[in-house]
Amino acid sequence: MKPNIKPNLKPKLLPVLMSSILLAPAGLQATPSSSSEMTTLIVTSGFRPVTQETIPTSITAIPSETLEKSQSQHLEDVFSFAPNVNSAKGSSRARFYQIRGVGERSQFVGHVNPSVGVLLDGIDFSSIAAAATLLDTRQVEILRGPQGTLYGSNALAGLINIQSNDPTTLPEGRIEGSIGNYNTHSLTGIYSTPLNDSTGLRLAIQQNSSDGFMKNDHLNRKDTNNIDETFIRAKLRIAATDDLLVDLLAFYADIDNGYDAFSLDNNRRTLSDEPGRDRQISKALAVKSVWSGANTYQLETRLSHSASDSDYGYDEDWAFDGFDPSGYTAYDQYRRSTDTSSAELRWVSLPGGEIFNGTTRWTTGVYGFHQQQDLTRSYTFLADNLTTDFSTRRLSLYGELETDLSDDLILTTGLRVETSRSRYDDSVGVNYKKTEHLWGGRIALDYWLTSNTSLYATVSRGYKVGGINGGFTENQLAADLREFNTETLYNYEVGSKGRYLNDRLQSQTVLFFQQRRDAQLRGSYQPSIQIGFVDYLFNANKVENYGLEQQLQYRWDNGFSLFGMAGLLKTEVKDSSSAINGRDVAHAPHWQYQLGIDYDTGLGVFAGASVEGMDRFYFSDSHNTLSWDYTLVNAHLGYKTEDWSVRLWGRNLGNERYAERGFFFGNDPRIGYDARPYYQLGAPRTFGVTASLSF
Repeated sequence: MKPNIKPNLKPKLLPVLMSSILLAPAGLQATPSSSSEMTTLIVTSGFRPVTQETIPTSITAIPSETLEKSQSQHLEDVFSFAPNVNSAKGSSRARFYQIRGVGERSQFVGHVNPSVGVLLDGIDFSSIAAAATLLDTRQVEILRGPQGTLYGSNALAGLINIQSNDPTTLPEGRIEGSIGNYNTHSLTGIYSTPLNDSTGLRLAIQQNSSDGFMKNDHLNRKDTNNIDETFIRAKLRIAATDDLLVDLLAFYADIDNGYDAFSLDNNRRTLSDEPGRDRQISKALAVKSVWSGANTYQLETRLSHSASDSDYGYDEDWAFDGFDPSGYTAYDQYRRSTDTSSAELRWVSLPGGEIFNGTTRWTTGVYGFHQQQDLTRSYTFLADNLTTDFSTRRLSLYGELETDLSDDLILTTGLRVETSRSRYDDSVGVNYKKTEHLWGGRIALDYWLTSNTSLYATVSRGYKVGGINGGFTENQLAADLREFNTETLYNYEVGSKGRYLNDRLQSQTVLFFQQRRDAQLRGSYQPSIQIGFVDYLFNANKVENYGLEQQLQYRWDNGFSLFGMAGLLKTEVKDSSSAINGRDVAHAPHWQYQLGIDYDTGLGVFAGASVEGMDRFYFSDSHNTLSWDYTLVNAHLGYKTEDWSVRLWGRNLGNERYAERGFFFGNDPRIGYDARPYYQLGAPRTFGVTASLSF
């Protein structure tokens, strides 16, 4: 009953380049075509490329057509397509993401071990995701639940994989430009060409700019919360021999955004005299090779290195000097350098290389990771700058078996063991060293009812290393709050994936239950204005999450296509010693949904509209401030030919007011610094026009 999922992966250039084009997925939110049948979606974030129906885990894949129509430029723009996925601002772009209520929300003094892994063409951007651009992206894949075998420590909650387009076998190019309200502009150029019979090159560059939607009344400026970003990517594919394929990638990001997002009056008008900034320069190189000379297996090699310098700062008092006689003036700045290197060797069986009487496909590998992060904090009330030095090294061994128990039943077993070594030192005398031995993995059963419908059950285990809350003296943070322990997450899920009604309907349904042990939650308090905020991680004994995820798409013969998703989530802290015992964790809304319709006349005209919504949620594990539920309406209308297209687009057409980040503390001298909620508001109504020319 199960489909054939054993492709020949020999890496000759022409077949590989052609397959990258022909298998370009259209996903759950695909562009309608003249056919009512769904386009097959190929997922590449696992150990071998397979269709989404054959993966025994909850996954959302978002193809390039959807990204273009929704005017998505950054990873933060796509989460409305994925159930039980959220993001946190507190910056110009969302850098931190939550899957099923698990994930970080901010980074100030401390080091972040991400719960949600972010890979950009195989390069780890998990802790520097401001650079998670969607420039020339082929698809975004969001895997929910721990990916303990696949990726390890940085994927406790799940993994987000961004794949850009590969070089093509024929010359092609595209120029695209956008203009919109709030002085928004974007210009993209892409060119791909074969250099000879064995080498292909693809170049892409994009520049984004916007004044932003905040108005600084004190400075009489509309651009203090602006966007100014440049991204460049180059990919070179070389068929060195009939058995060896090499991919080289270079990536550069120059982000020079403003950060002036909070108002004492909780509106879009600020009074800062020192508007903040959110800057990052990232440079990355990666090499991937695939060798299949052994016939029964292929050897994959991956090497990557990235270097990022960030400068994040903000006007802490949110007002100008002299705003109020009892007011204060303070500026807080965090300058970080982050160097990340990884190396991996992976052996993947090919057809004919199965073991156990030809029933079992196998994968095994070794992975090394090193990250060095240095911080300098400059704060008005610090006599001397705070400096911190953090490094982590990980070495992992992993393996996975995929066994055909029968024609209809597949058993997947995977295991990863990891040694992690961390070291931390800072200028206030905090020192820390720790070595941990960790493991994760999964067991999954996938049963094929028909060749188009499967049922699966998965048990998986994820982990995240412990660490130190550094950067504060014992007068600021008690000694018993210094260290936090390793967290483990057990995930149990059952699901169904299938295609029905002569391939018109595609559906995925998942029920899940998760137990987090020694859950790492974030606390925060402000002992005084002179000390500022003390931000730290602590362990709750247990947190339980459970819920449902549904995705579907239906396509008619007449050019209409309906798509939607829904996520239900309940989380609960179970720790009698915690102030939030019995409460939801932060950034875990009880429900999310999206419902949309696309239409393609087949004669060039296309249109679409969607409605998306989210329940309210707690902003923090240290206070009870809630967001408010909201509904957003988006739409687009356009015309396309083989060579050019133009589309009008609008987002949040109802001009809904909603919050993306929130705090609770005292910062307004006009009310005696009484504590109250403050919100970073989401984008109001935005609209514009995008035109592209292909050649």
